[in-house]
Amino acid sequence: MQSIRMVLPAILDSVSQVVWVVDHWGKILYTNPAGVAALGYDDADELVGLSSHETLHPCRPDGTPFPAAECPMLRPAITGVPAHGNDEWFKRRDGSFFPASWWAAPIDLPDGRGVVYSFFDATENRELERARRERDAARIRADESRAAQRRIMQSIESVRRQTARDLHDGAQQRLVSLLIGLRLTRDLIPDSATAAVGLLDQAIIDAQTAIDELRELAYGVYPSVLQAQGLMAAVTSLAERCAVPTTVEGEYPRRLPAEVESNAYFVIAEALTNAVKHAEASHVRISIELKDALRIEVADDGIGGVPKNAVSSGLTGLGDRVGTFDGVLVIDSPPGRGTSVRAEIPVQE
Repeated sequence: MQSIRMVLPAILDSVSQVVWVVDHWGKILYTNPAGVAALGYDDADELVGLSSHETLHPCRPDGTPFPAAECPMLRPAITGVPAHGNDEWFKRRDGSFFPASWWAAPIDLPDGRGVVYSFFDATENRELERARRERDAARIRADESRAAQRRIMQSIESVRRQTARDLHDGAQQRLVSLLIGLRLTRDLIPDSATAAVGLLDQAIIDAQTAIDELRELAYGVYPSVLQAQGLMAAVTSLAERCAVPTTVEGEYPRRLPAEVESNAYFVIAEALTNAVKHAEASHVRISIELKDALRIEVADDGIGGVPKNAVSSGLTGLGDRVGTFDGVLVIDSPPGRGTSVRAEIPVQE
């Protein structure tokens, strides 16, 4: 026990935690070097004998008085019960305040029950907590933004599907009926009525052209094969219609939610359109792989050189499309070596 008493001062002098001892009336009896430094004093003798309450928090940060009778740190001297607080503000020697976390415990002294204080500057902890709250709030806002984008994307795809159905079941069917009626009328008119025959033949050609154009329009809005047979079939059909020779490869063993497949299809379609318009390519390769994630790539053998921050290259919006589903888009386009647009979209089992 005697040896512990001998080394105790050395222990208190070496710890970074503030340790104060005050008497029954709140006068400072002892402070270790950490306590001196915490308040900006030069020596412990400057603190010994001072009122702990008047030294630490004679007033609140807003300047209103803080009576000693209300000081929770002095209460253990009366109640004999330890106390703790995280919402206190202490005053430095220069008059500035800092947030503090503190502990106070009763201690029996020759002149009555006193209090042992321990406290630390909580500024860094509060900054870390504030940063954590801001980070969490930013993450929540980002999640809400992605959710909103996803709902918008789902709504857009729903409108696309409905529009394509309306074009097919409405205007296209009426044009087909008109074409049949024109052909039947043409069969009833003798070839000798050259003027009428010429007008009908031209009307038949115009009706067929309108049907073909409307079919192409409906396919561009939302290809029916995408809904019926899935992403791989829709992309294969897209490649067959492409002006540049295009091959499709990969594995697609199962269907994904309609909005994911639709999103991936239009990423591929936009990248393919960009390759046809700008890349001066002689061949395009489309790769689709579905395992732990949906990985798609559209690679051409064109001139390359697309800048990473390109705005007018036709690639605008691809990143937003992929990001809506928490995916990642990478564009690799070294000059003279073609362009590769790769996207990876996480999927649930």
